[in-house]
Amino acid sequence: MTDARGSAGRNARHAPGTPCWVSLMVHGPAATQQFYGALFGWEFRPGPQQLGPYTRALLDGREVAGIGQLPPDRQLPIAWTPYLASDDVNRTAEAVRSCGGTIGVGPLDAEEAGRLAICSDPSGAVFGVWQAAAHLGTAVTGVPGTPAWNELMTFESASVVKFYTTVFGYEQEPVVSADFDYVTLNLGGRPVAGVHGVGHALPRDRGPHWMTYFEVADTDEAVDRLVDLGGHVLKPAQDTVLGRVAMVADPEGARFSLLQSSR
Repeated sequence: MTDARGSAGRNARHAPGTPCWVSLMVHGPAATQQFYGALFGWEFRPGPQQLGPYTRALLDGREVAGIGQLPPDRQLPIAWTPYLASDDVNRTAEAVRSCGGTIGVGPLDAEEAGRLAICSDPSGAVFGVWQAAAHLGTAVTGVPGTPAWNELMTFESASVVKFYTTVFGYEQEPVVSADFDYVTLNLGGRPVAGVHGVGHALPRDRGPHWMTYFEVADTDEAVDRLVDLGGHVLKPAQDTVLGRVAMVADPEGARFSLLQSSR
């Protein structure tokens, strides 16, 4: 887990490789905004429109996430996508390609906000790269309704961890266990993301994918509220080393986790 938790906000540029933003592309943005607004207390305002209609979610006036609209002819998985910070998105995109990944979108400018690319790692998991200009990324962490952690769910960790460490310079911190395949990705000794190899437990309809954890004050209460709003429980709340976690999905099927931190 990142030690940035509990901070009131961020005014500085994120170090390269740090998850700095999460974004969700859906077919029905109005209904999705209503769902997350009721679940997390988010409000919304327009953002850059390069990839179609897009809004930024705000918590107490500070930006925490983005929600955009998929083109009607694109049948892509509805999924939360983390963006990793870069000082030069063109150079990072070249590194992604040279290490066996692919570039799906960009690099391109998002008005005055910054420059982005949407990529896939060699296993097929989608992530974004963000080079900040006016928009630095998530402006507040460590309070309910904010992204708390990002974790790659994949078949096995070794090969894909090599990809991410080569592209972004992470330090690896594997769990020493015969039956638990997990590697924490660190920057400067600070945990920033995780890679969880789950083998055949990976959903067949989803494949390798990034999972975003959102902070909540009470996981069990948040799960009840989510169900009332039309969401679905994929894994009931349980206590973990991170805190009390439930894996859930929104009404369009985007998977994410609710986390009541143990700190």
